[in-house]
Amino acid sequence: MPKMIVSIDGVVIKEVQLTKDRTTLGRRPYNDIVIDNLAVSGEHAVLQMSGSDVFIEDLNSTNGTYVNGKAIKKQQLQNGDTVEIGKYKIKFIHDGAAQTAGPERTAVINTAQPSEGAIDTAPPVGNAAIKVMSGAAAGREVPLVKVVTTIGKPGVTVAAITKRPHGYVVALVEGATPPTVNGTPIGSDAVNLRHGDLIELAGTQMQFIQQ
Repeated sequence: MPKMIVSIDGVVIKEVQLTKDRTTLGRRPYNDIVIDNLAVSGEHAVLQMSGSDVFIEDLNSTNGTYVNGKAIKKQQLQNGDTVEIGKYKIKFIHDGAAQTAGPERTAVINTAQPSEGAIDTAPPVGNAAIKVMSGAAAGREVPLVKVVTTIGKPGVTVAAITKRPHGYVVALVEGATPPTVNGTPIGSDAVNLRHGDLIELAGTQMQFIQQ
């Protein structure tokens, strides 16, 4: 089944399976793929499936839709293509196609395909969790078992914690008030996390714990 992997600054923030004939993408909350960023139009683009083929069409957006660096109006997507909208990169992966997306596939989703051994080399970074330090859920620990874990309140502030080969990083996904790590606001780049770091967002304080 084809899917779209959305990332910003190399950090994956969401993964969407294309299950419908028509999948909309834009800033408005009623879209199937919502990207809450001013560079994205309210109704930016649409993905249309015809059999096993997937086409992307720009809906006269303000900033345009790009595929592999070239502006498009409508184009069929191939396995491994990268759609660019503002600072966001959306990787198109077609599971039904041959697994030949190249080295960038490994870099984006951290599940290397060449051999099972490549997947087994990731765990040395250690297991990790987020412990809630304040609010009604104080004391609760949330294990970071997925490659990408989102935290926060949608529509207010959302951050994504991503497991990479060298460790964990946190990045801002949406929100006018950025989360902080040890009191320092997160900028446009992802921030490396270390055991004991304190993360605060949407009025909630959490501690990063790595074993």
